[in-house]
Amino acid sequence: MGRVTDLVPFSTLLTDEGQALLAALRDYDPAQELAVASRLRREHPVGLVTAALTQARLRQRAVAKFGAADAQRMFFTPNGVEQATRSSVATYRAGRFAALGVRSVADLCSGIGGDAIALARAGISVLAVDRDPLTAEVARANAEALGLAELIEVRCADVTEIDTGGYDAVFVDPARRGGRGRIFDPEAYSPPLSWAIGAARTRPHAALKIAPGIPHEAVPDDAEAEWISDGGDVKEAVLWFGTRPGTVGATLLPGPRSLTGRGLPDPEVRKVGRFLYEPDGAVIRAHLVAEVAEELDGGLIDETIAYITADELRPTPYATAYEITDELPFGLKKLKALLREREVGNLTVKKRGSAIEPEELRRKVKPKGPNAATVFLTRVAGAPTMLIGRPV
Repeated sequence: MGRVTDLVPFSTLLTDEGQALLAALRDYDPAQELAVASRLRREHPVGLVTAALTQARLRQRAVAKFGAADAQRMFFTPNGVEQATRSSVATYRAGRFAALGVRSVADLCSGIGGDAIALARAGISVLAVDRDPLTAEVARANAEALGLAELIEVRCADVTEIDTGGYDAVFVDPARRGGRGRIFDPEAYSPPLSWAIGAARTRPHAALKIAPGIPHEAVPDDAEAEWISDGGDVKEAVLWFGTRPGTVGATLLPGPRSLTGRGLPDPEVRKVGRFLYEPDGAVIRAHLVAEVAEELDGGLIDETIAYITADELRPTPYATAYEITDELPFGLKKLKALLREREVGNLTVKKRGSAIEPEELRRKVKPKGPNAATVFLTRVAGAPTMLIGRPV
């Protein structure tokens, strides 16, 4: 959390001198920071140089989430970069709100404004609320920098004291990190998940951003639960209110590709076929492996492992396909001999249901040669097994 005293160095970045300095640092190399800082301090106040160099580093980190065009115009705090919603995810969510006919949103726990920006770009007016003075000031600066100040009102306040009655929807992104790292208990979020659910139920529509590891039994009956991945990485889960109560879904970005649960029973366990499918993480978190297995006419290799096996190749956006060439009982000597025989130097190691770590295995088998392969360390019908193959 930023202190009020942090506002002073930040405010210097908004001056003409500060903006010119940031523009000059756009392509700066952090490895040269000492030399750059020494040179700049001969021409600018020390406090401004320190603030600008910090901001330049944060902007470089933010490119992965916001893209270079936005990141180089926006302002960040260290926590803001880490906790902000990736722009692709925020844009998708804003599109869902717009499709529901939402024209105004109270964005509670708005952080540096990542979601508020996406909502405003979707034509939605936003009240962005954060209790940290520096974070709120950064969000306000971002709205100005991106030309969205007319649609985004930023307020520094406790979200629990905000009257959301005049808004079509609320969006709540509770803090899920504390002094000791990630918080896994939803009631330890700030504000607690129970408060956020209560706030959601006061408006026609709402979305609550939560950790993807939330237990399914913690999802309220009147909510839709959606797990979202981007580029194969699970980013978050969202509880939607005023949409499709009781529905469970997985959405894959880019796309979007959305899969909705149909309450299917667990797939049967069968022998390993010619192809192995690794479901997207959002599919696994949403407990929708059965829906994908049905689509592929496949089964599980083990009742507790989320790998699907099938005899024929069927393209699907919800899983990555591998052609399996070998199935061996777990044993490093056997694997090392096989890899040496195949001249495999480029080895991808995947594990599910195995205690051995990929780097440890790679170190022990010492892959060498011009060829590539993927090894799955897993269980097949309860037995530790190695499956060797290649992506299709």
